[in-house]
Amino acid sequence: MQALRRTRPWGAVYWNSWRRLLTQSCTGNENPELNSDVKHRIEAHWREQLSGGQFNPKDSKDKYYVLSMFPYPSGNLHMGHVRVYTIADSVARFQRMCGKNVFQPMGWDSFGLPAENAANQRGVEPASWTEQNIAQMKEQLKRLGCSFDWNHELSTCSPKYYKWTQHLFLMLHRHGLAYQNEALVNWDPVDKTVLADEQVDANGCSWRSGAKVEKKLLRQWFIRTSAYAKQLLDGLEDPTLRDWRDIINLQRHWIGECDGYAFNLLTSASGFLRVWTTHPEHLKDPHAFLVLRSNHHLSKLKSADSLSAENPFAGTTMPVVFSDEVTFPPKSDVYLAAPSFRSEDKDLWDSYGLAFTSNGTDEETLSPANWEMLRKEVLQAATRLNVGGYRVSSKLKDWLISRQRYWGTPIPIVHCQKCGAVPVPEEQLPVSLPPKDSPKEAFLCDCPKCGEKDARRETDTMDTFVDSSWYYLRYLDAQNSESIFDPALTKRFMPVDLYIGGKEHAVLHLYYARFMNQFLHSCGLSPTSEPFSRLLVQGMVMGRSFRVKGSGRYVPESEVEIVNAKKNQAVLKETKEPVVMTWEKMSKSKLNGVEPSDMFNEYGTDTTRLIILADVAPTSHRNWSSATFPGILNWQKRLWLTLQDFQEAREDQNASDVVPTSEEFLAEDAKLFDARNFYVKGATFNYRHAQQLSVAISKMQGLTNSLRRTPKHVLRHGKQFERALAAQIIMLAPMAPHFASELWSKFVAIPGRLNPASQELQWSEDVLAQRWPDIDPAYNLDLSIKVNGFENCVIKVQRTHLDKVTHSDALDIAFNTESVTSYLIDKKIRTTNFVLYPGIEAILNIYVDKAKKTQKPATTDDAEAQPQA
Repeated sequence: MQALRRTRPWGAVYWNSWRRLLTQSCTGNENPELNSDVKHRIEAHWREQLSGGQFNPKDSKDKYYVLSMFPYPSGNLHMGHVRVYTIADSVARFQRMCGKNVFQPMGWDSFGLPAENAANQRGVEPASWTEQNIAQMKEQLKRLGCSFDWNHELSTCSPKYYKWTQHLFLMLHRHGLAYQNEALVNWDPVDKTVLADEQVDANGCSWRSGAKVEKKLLRQWFIRTSAYAKQLLDGLEDPTLRDWRDIINLQRHWIGECDGYAFNLLTSASGFLRVWTTHPEHLKDPHAFLVLRSNHHLSKLKSADSLSAENPFAGTTMPVVFSDEVTFPPKSDVYLAAPSFRSEDKDLWDSYGLAFTSNGTDEETLSPANWEMLRKEVLQAATRLNVGGYRVSSKLKDWLISRQRYWGTPIPIVHCQKCGAVPVPEEQLPVSLPPKDSPKEAFLCDCPKCGEKDARRETDTMDTFVDSSWYYLRYLDAQNSESIFDPALTKRFMPVDLYIGGKEHAVLHLYYARFMNQFLHSCGLSPTSEPFSRLLVQGMVMGRSFRVKGSGRYVPESEVEIVNAKKNQAVLKETKEPVVMTWEKMSKSKLNGVEPSDMFNEYGTDTTRLIILADVAPTSHRNWSSATFPGILNWQKRLWLTLQDFQEAREDQNASDVVPTSEEFLAEDAKLFDARNFYVKGATFNYRHAQQLSVAISKMQGLTNSLRRTPKHVLRHGKQFERALAAQIIMLAPMAPHFASELWSKFVAIPGRLNPASQELQWSEDVLAQRWPDIDPAYNLDLSIKVNGFENCVIKVQRTHLDKVTHSDALDIAFNTESVTSYLIDKKIRTTNFVLYPGIEAILNIYVDKAKKTQKPATTDDAEAQPQA
């Protein structure tokens, strides 16, 4: 035990509270058939002992922060939830068994339109509706067997949380990053609220209601995300980002090429106008003017003919004209014309007959020799005046966060006729939501600045993406009532090591969360510029749907006769009308959903977890079909029978044994030594590195096959069989914790142990307190040598030596291997790459170009040797 304690990342006191002493099996010596009733008995017996996390916030050594995107509390889990949280929990349990100090929190994205609309339909307050749903879903998550750290639970609709969302808004406001402006916005006529540009799909419809979006001119609150555009673009090259794959490209496409600068200039219409240009020095032109598209919302103002914009860089007032005859920057409706810099703009100036009042600028000042100096002056002045000057693409707009709905975080601003928009003092936070349908008088208050009595609170609430842009930081200090979080905790435990969620959040949520973390990093509150190191973007759970051809009406499977499943041919049973069969995301409206509770009741929780993990990679879509269930059901039964066979063999008093030292016995034992190491290696690689949990299941099933083929006398006397069976149960535990706990309690109760208590096996403790199985030092592992990605040869190296192999060592081995040197004889080495997975494998990749042959001049002898025509 002392040796094991030294391997844990926390102290002995905490270890004693964390360790799980062995719990008695619920089936004992009885060996019932493994059916649903037995599985339910097992899960009920083990559930309470397996449901909590063991995070130690005082010790950051070997920390592992695994986070799955928190759910909207709709009231019921769906199979998508089952998949993402089973993946996260399997990884978390695996990392704990590897000695990591794992943090796996859970909370609720509980503000937003769905809750408000559902509550309105039922005539109840959104708060009570949401609280009821949270309680229900929390119980469902516990039944799923997830080891969340409920001590760090949070809910975005709680005043304890949104107080700090408001605090964050005020921080942004103080830094000039939260501002109000009049804008032509996207209006959802169904949900009666504003949508950000990113919440409108390619067909001009709302991302949530599906309604055709209308344009409306409103005064709105924005967050100046464009101020961090260049940092967010450059951050995608951060070497700490792992497995972001195509998400990098999605983020890069959203941000765009930051090849220009944006400025916010005050117009005579009392609003700010975004002006983007690749040449900031053009704002030094005293003749500069602006061209707006003819359909720009400012063209509809009565004062449109006399519209102008302040140019603080040249000290002039720029005329504004409306025209479609200029080349606007991509995705932009404002063109900065600089007649002193561009001849075509001079022609425009003359064609419009614009008036000009000199500011005394010497024309020589604008000569090309001074352009770089002028550019620096403009950018420095923009920073000083807080009017932009940030590197950004022409298409990227600031984040519109105002929502004209009740159920959201109140914006902590007071509007005063004398003082304008005044931030609510920090000591008055949180600004609480009033009761729903409160009269306008409920929003009246005193101005915090001048004390005026008829001031009013802001009635808009924040976009729920603001709530989820920083929750990963609050989790670490969820109960802190004095500050947003303790920076010492974020310094120890950020960034998130593994972030798991759906691809539908790969643009908006990730972009906003990255922005907020960048901002907090610049304030010294987050230790890293990027919040998430590794991403696992899980695929959707798909159900087979049936639509009547022609009408498109969805019908349940029970009304359909499948003619040819492979060709997706089916008809309605009653009318014989053709039916279109396809795989679609599970949905109640498509009648293709599966209730998780039905799965739990029929098959058991752990079986459901294994089914959702098996067959396909976590990143791929999962076509949910009962045809795939037998593989997992049979595997569980075979594991159950293996324990029974092991028990019978050990307790058989009448066995006529083969001598354990015989050649046959030693050969069988050696096979199990190899099988244990081979399958532990494969399962470990897919848990830890590839995170292909379906492949890890395949490797474990391979080990089961080896165990099932073992003769009875080896079960009785084989030390390697005992080790392999122990490894089998331990590796199963992260995915099926209840079932593995029962198997382990039966395993350790079997007499005649051949492996004494050691670092490898802790016989007196439950399976989840075991160390993850390791590869034996004497086992030979693979050093793969590849040329241009293709395998040239595999060299077997003992584990103790492979773990010490360096890039240089691998090159020495390769260049002393005949198959490598003979292949490279006419090649030119471009570069090499070496990857070592300790205890698993090493890969050396040699990248080459074919050497160009030198053309020798023809000699007389060569000419004579040529065949005659």
